[in-house]
Order: sequence, then structure tokens, then C-alpha cells
Amino acid sequence: MVRTTKKEPVKIAVIGGSGIYEIEGIDDVRELRVSTPFGDPSDVIVTGALAGVRCAFLPRHGRGHRILPSEINSRANIYALKSIGVEQIVSLSACGSLKEELKPRDFVIPDQIFDRTKCRPSTFFGDGIVGHVGIAEPFCNPMRDVLHRSVRELGIAHHFGGTYVCIEGPQFSTRAESEVNRKHGFSIVGMTAVPEAKLAREAEICYATVGLVTDYDVWKEGEEVSVEAVIACLNANAANSKRLIKHVLARLSERPTGCACNSALQFAVMTQQYTKSKAYPKLKLFLEKYNK
Repeated sequence: MVRTTKKEPVKIAVIGGSGIYEIEGIDDVRELRVSTPFGDPSDVIVTGALAGVRCAFLPRHGRGHRILPSEINSRANIYALKSIGVEQIVSLSACGSLKEELKPRDFVIPDQIFDRTKCRPSTFFGDGIVGHVGIAEPFCNPMRDVLHRSVRELGIAHHFGGTYVCIEGPQFSTRAESEVNRKHGFSIVGMTAVPEAKLAREAEICYATVGLVTDYDVWKEGEEVSVEAVIACLNANAANSKRLIKHVLARLSERPTGCACNSALQFAVMTQQYTKSKAYPKLKLFLEKYNK
């Protein structure tokens, strides 16, 4: 297990697609290879200082975009970031729009998730330790407020609030699925916020996502999603994504800690004498603070 030294804490991380670790202006760039009890993360964790703030970057699909949404080892990714001291995670994620007013190239800061995934491990618990973590508010609201102020100050077209429906993928939606999601009132559709948000809460890490709209899914006649259109919008969104990261890091580093995310496990574990369970060594990173 690789850990940063106390002199160089890395408390803020960005999880996103390829290229995020190449943001101009990063100093003291290092690569950390972190092994976890849940396997290997998507790639090496790139750390550095941006505008004087220590930060970490992890491409969820691996460099070169080689990991399917269903293949992402989110448990390893979140565990690895926790192990190096990360307390806040900003997720950047391409998504489709389910509403006319959410246009391609807009940024969306959702406040809710609806899970339509089918076969992804979504908890660190099990194998002898039972834990039930509240996730009524799946994103850290104080972080969302900071992100909202940043996109507003930067003049980026954005929307604050809405529901992110997470599908399994890797295929895009059928027309029927897209119409059902619209009728449910969902705002954007993507493939990666689950189980990241759930696992971050179990790890007591503040987590918020920014949806980068690339298309109108398949519901809008004449503007159906295509790989070509998605790639074009991804490239257009890249510059604003990098601007946002630079702008928001200092503000996140100054944000007071101690929100509800940081104590999500305080009363979550139901198993008696769980420290004696064979599963405890895997969960010690999260639970040891409650056993002092």
C-alpha cells in the first residue's frame, strides 16, 4: 500500500476520463501504484500540486479509455483514494440529457441518483460484516454548493440539481428506456456514478459529480446519440472541465470539514464484535477510527 507523507497530504481527488491528469500547470507530478484488498484501481493515481493545492487524479476508464463502465473496479478506486488520505472527490462524467433545457455541452450538478445498474458490486461490506449506510442524499451538498459557485463564476452553462439515472451500459439506451426515464422525471443518464457515490459514502469521503452533457440520449428525433457526436462534445467539454478543476480546488481545500459524510459509518455496522471477523482487515481502513 502506498501512502503519501504527512508533509504532502492529498485530500482532494478528481475521478474522470482520459486526459484529466494532463491539466496544464500541475507541479511535482508523481505516480502512485496502489494495491487494495479489492484488487487494482483503474490506473496509477497521479498526484501533484495545482495552484498550490495538493490533489490526485484517477482516470476511471484507465488511460487510453480501456475499461468498460461495468468493468470499473470502483471498490478498488475508492479504497485506493481513501488510503492516500483523500477526503473529497470530484467526479467528472459524460452523460446524456433527458430534458430539452439540458443542452449538449452544459454542465449538470445533480442532487439525486437512480440506480438502474444490474451487476456491479456496490458495497465494501459482506463476508461477515453487515453495514447499512444512509444515502438519502447521495452527493455531498456542501461540495455541490462549492461546485455551483465555481461554474457560475466561470460563466459555464450549467444546471444545479436534478436526478442522474445510472444505467449498466456499455450500450446506450433504447428509445423505450429513454422515454421511461424521461417520464420518471430524470435529468441526465450516465454509466458511472453508481457505485462510486455509494462506495464513497461508505468510505466517509465527500463526493459530488458534475455531468458533462454530450447528447440528448435517443429520445429527441434528429439528434439521437452517436459515438461521433459524443466524442465531439467530450472534446468541447474538456477545456471547461480543466477550467473548473483549477478554479474549484482552492475553494474545496478551504471548505470546512465535518459534514455528515465524514461520520456515515458511526452507527452503520450491525455486526457484533466485528473486529474479530475475517472481513475486518479489509475494512479496517474505514472502521478503525471507531475502535480506539
